[in-house]
Amino acid sequence: MEDRHDDPNHDFSRLVSIMQKLRGPDGCPWDREQDFKTLRRYIVEEAYELVEAIENGDDRAILEESGDLLLQVVFIAQIASEKGSFTIRDVLQGICSKLIHRHPHVFGDLNVADSEEVMRNWEAIKTVEKKKNGTDSSILAGIPRSMPSLLKAFRIQERAAKFGFDWPTGDASPVLAKVREELSEIQEELSTERRSRIGEEIGDLLFAAVNLSRHCGINPEEALQKASQKFADRFRLVERSVAESGRPWKEFTLDELDDFWEKAKQSC
Repeated sequence: MEDRHDDPNHDFSRLVSIMQKLRGPDGCPWDREQDFKTLRRYIVEEAYELVEAIENGDDRAILEESGDLLLQVVFIAQIASEKGSFTIRDVLQGICSKLIHRHPHVFGDLNVADSEEVMRNWEAIKTVEKKKNGTDSSILAGIPRSMPSLLKAFRIQERAAKFGFDWPTGDASPVLAKVREELSEIQEELSTERRSRIGEEIGDLLFAAVNLSRHCGINPEEALQKASQKFADRFRLVERSVAESGRPWKEFTLDELDDFWEKAKQSC
């Protein structure tokens, strides 16, 4: 007989049962108060915590955060079950069917050359599914409005590129030219002081910078995360230099602070 401790189906059923109890009449007051909307922030937070654990290469944290994120799915399914909308079984059946349907090169007879062709097929299948279901069948459909703007720009460009709407690969010069063009347009608008137009042009510049990043094979979200952390690390060293001087911030000139910054750059 199979040891139930080695059976993931048993463990998953146990998790579902625990959530049912937490939401039950004698369960946890906090859990019983939650609904789809109140769980939104936790879903996002848990996803970010899992990403951070992966970036840190911390297997123990990855394990824990994976569980926390899985819990959110089970939580949502339990609330939906109480409403009569759907169950966790519907969720599992839906994702299993989707994976099989969108991988005809694994579960069917389709032959593919590489992962790039796999992704093109995936997007084409999604488009057919949406037309069949009467939903938005645009190539860009399904990109969440609440997605971080930098990543959203990257996904939009990526989707369009899969269908040939992109500059040729291997030559970043036209993308660089676009960045320069957008920067020039910002300079022109700065002289007019029209804030709405300045904001629009800054948005265009950021979008072009994301495109440049994509053409260089760099994830812009990860690049900006690293740049932000680098700035934070260096600024902390500047703070330490100010603290060690015994003088308040307001007494330092920008040139003096810049000297601290240059020293910090040598350290990290």
